Amino acid sequence: MKDLKTIIVDKERNIALITLNRPEVMNAIDQLMIDELLLACRDIADDQDVRAVIITGAGKAFQAGADIAELAKMSPLDILRWNEGLVKITALLESMPSPVIAAINGAAIGGGLELALACTFRVASVGTQLALPEVKLGIIPGAGGTQRLPRLIGKSRAAKIILTAETLSAEQALAIGLVDDVVLNGDCVEVAKELASQILKNGTTACQMAKDAMEVGLRLPLNDAIQYAQKNLSVCFSTDEMHEGVSAFIEKRPPNFEG
Repeated sequence: MKDLKTIIVDKERNIALITLNRPEVMNAIDQLMIDELLLACRDIADDQDVRAVIITGAGKAFQAGADIAELAKMSPLDILRWNEGLVKITALLESMPSPVIAAINGAAIGGGLELALACTFRVASVGTQLALPEVKLGIIPGAGGTQRLPRLIGKSRAAKIILTAETLSAEQALAIGLVDDVVLNGDCVEVAKELASQILKNGTTACQMAKDAMEVGLRLPLNDAIQYAQKNLSVCFSTDEMHEGVSAFIEKRPPNFEG
């Protein structure tokens, strides 16, 4: 994608890498970034060559929340419209056909943590700080943090983080399941690429159907969710990938999934 000012989109094999690119303000979200992220996420979701997505930040931060200087000039109605754009971005990330990995290379604060919560996986570098500090500003997390965080780590732990506005280290986040891995030495983007590569070895449709079953199933009663997953399983039975996977198993060889 060309002419983007606040993000960079690269494609490497079947992996799309989105880099938030306002390092001078710790990649704070402004209206232009919202517009460009919406455009990029929709483009990536429609790209059948993309089988995994990584989102990270330029410089020393992942994403440090809203651009407060921009918000301070807005009316309450303007802020609500601005926030709706961020809500749409998190929904797009969560519903992406392919798994999305947040490579959290530094501070993930407020809206930045909400972006990460909408991803399928979260990999954090040592030294990363994570927080939803909105109550200190007299507001609440506005892009799904009050809903996704309890679903991820449980109501009580989420309430403590949100209501006390505490800041967590990467290690603390790992201990409660907020992140899936902490990178002790090295680049968390490279670790995210390794995770993506493991996923790419498997059937493309199967991974997409499994992810969809989990995302949709979380919003359904258990029995309804199981029936929904069965529908996705029936889709898998109709694919060449299923026949290749079964043949490879019988022939005791690695499967050759073409994607």
